Amino acid sequence: MELEFNGDVWQWRGPAPYYFVTVPEDESQALHDVAHVSYGWGMIPVTARIGRTEWTTSLWPKDGGYVVPLKQAVRRAEDVEEGDTVEVGLDVRADP
Repeated sequence: MELEFNGDVWQWRGPAPYYFVTVPEDESQALHDVAHVSYGWGMIPVTARIGRTEWTTSLWPKDGGYVVPLKQAVRRAEDVEEGDTVEVGLDVRADP
């Protein structure tokens, strides 16, 4: 399954800051309906892409949907900061 969407980068300010993009409701529902490759806590393994940067990660469940964690290396490579709107590509991986 492949998806593309736009979303805003936001920061969770916990003990260690994390940056995320929220998967929109329709795309989250599509993932929930067809993604049977979840592991641990409902996380879904994906290959994600912003700009020319591609990386493997897992979607985190949040508030009935999913969020994409953005690694620092990705944010640096694509010059992405909190509040930026980015286009995200996702490819659900079959091998968790």
